[in-house]
Amino acid sequence: MENFKTSADVLFILLGAIMILAMHAGFAFLELGTVRRKNQVNALVKILVDFSVSTLAYFFIGYGIAYGVSFFASADVLTQKSGYELTKFFFLLTFAAAIPAIVSGGIAERARFNPQIAATFLLVGFVYPFFEGIAWNQAYGIQAWLKASFGEEFHDFAGSVVVHAVGGWIGLAAVLLLGARRGRYHKDGGIAGAHPPSSIPFLALGAWILIVGWFGFNVMSAQTLDKVSGLVAMNSLMAMVGGTLVALVMGKNDPGFVHNGPLAGLVAVCAGSDLMHPLGALVTGGIAGGLFVVMFTLTQNRWKIDDVLGVWPLHGLCGAWGGIAAGIFGAQTLGGMGGVAFMSQLAGTLMGVVIAFAGGFAVYGLIKKAVGIRLDPEEEFNGADLTIHQITASAERETLW
Repeated sequence: MENFKTSADVLFILLGAIMILAMHAGFAFLELGTVRRKNQVNALVKILVDFSVSTLAYFFIGYGIAYGVSFFASADVLTQKSGYELTKFFFLLTFAAAIPAIVSGGIAERARFNPQIAATFLLVGFVYPFFEGIAWNQAYGIQAWLKASFGEEFHDFAGSVVVHAVGGWIGLAAVLLLGARRGRYHKDGGIAGAHPPSSIPFLALGAWILIVGWFGFNVMSAQTLDKVSGLVAMNSLMAMVGGTLVALVMGKNDPGFVHNGPLAGLVAVCAGSDLMHPLGALVTGGIAGGLFVVMFTLTQNRWKIDDVLGVWPLHGLCGAWGGIAAGIFGAQTLGGMGGVAFMSQLAGTLMGVVIAFAGGFAVYGLIKKAVGIRLDPEEEFNGADLTIHQITASAERETLW
C-alpha cells in the first residue's frame, strides 16, 4: 500500500475531496434552477441521497473493482499512519458520485425516485468503476495494448472521459428510455412547451459553485503535493473563459448558455489539463462551449430528446471532445508537453462511450422492465413522487406556526 505518503499529501487530497464534495451542491442548484418549481425539492433531495448511496456502492463494491482494494481484507489500509489510502478513497468517491449527479439533470421531472436510487447503486458499484479501472489502474491490460499499438497509453488526467463522458452517455441512455416530459412535445413532433428555467439566480449559483470546485477537481487530481502543477490551474482557467465567451456569442446572450459555457470548457479540459499549452486549453474550452450550444439546441428542438439540463451535450459530448483534444493540443507540435498519442486518445474515448452507453441501457432497461422508471401522469403533473406529501406536510406545519 502507499504508506510512504506524508500527512501533507493527506491534507492536499482531503482538500480536493472537500472541494469536489462542494461541487455536488453545484449540481443540485444547477438542477434546482432549471427544473420547474414543483420539482425543486425533489432535485435537492435526490442529489444528496444519490451521494449517500454512491458512497455505499463505491465502498463495498466499486473501489475494489477499480483498484483491487478491499477495506475488509486489506488491514494495512486501516493501519497506515497517515491514512492516505482512506483519504484517497474519499477523493475518488467524489468523482464516482458525480455520475448519478450528472444523470440526474437529464432525467429530471419524470423519473421515479426509488428506481433512480437503485440505478445509482448499480452504476457506481459496477459500470463506472469498470472503465475507471481500465483508464486509471491498468485493468485488463488495455492500456498496455494501447501503448504497444500507438506508442502511448490513453491519457485522462482528471476525467473528461472517465467521469464526464461516462456520466453523459449513461444519461443519454436513461433519457431515451424514459421519454420526454408530458407536455414537452406534440404527438406530431412539434414543440408544445419550452419549460423555461424556474430560477436563473439558482442556476447561476450552481454554475459558480461548480466552477470554483473544479479547480479542486482538476488540480488535486495530481493526488500528491510533489506532482501538483500550476499549469493545470492555468489551463482550467483558460478553458473556462473560452467556453464562457463562445457560449455567450453563439447562445446570443442566453443566461442558460452563458452559465453552462464555462462548465463545457472545464469538462473538456480535464483530460489534457496537465499537458496543454494555455492557448490550446483556450481553444479546447471555446470549442466545447460552442459544441454545447449547438448540440443542446439540436437535441431539444430537432431531435426531440428531452434532456432537461443538457447533460449529454455538456458532459457526454464535451467530455468525449476533451479526451480527443488531449491527443491534439497535448502534442508537442501544438505547444503541449507530449506523451500522448491521438489514436490512443480516440480509442480510449470511444471505449468509454461504448461502455457507458451500453451500461446505462442495461441498468435502466433492467429497472424499467422490473419495476418501471417513469412517474405516473398524476405524479408528474403535481411534482416528483418523493415530494408530493412532504411539500404538503411542510405547508401544513407552516400554517400551524
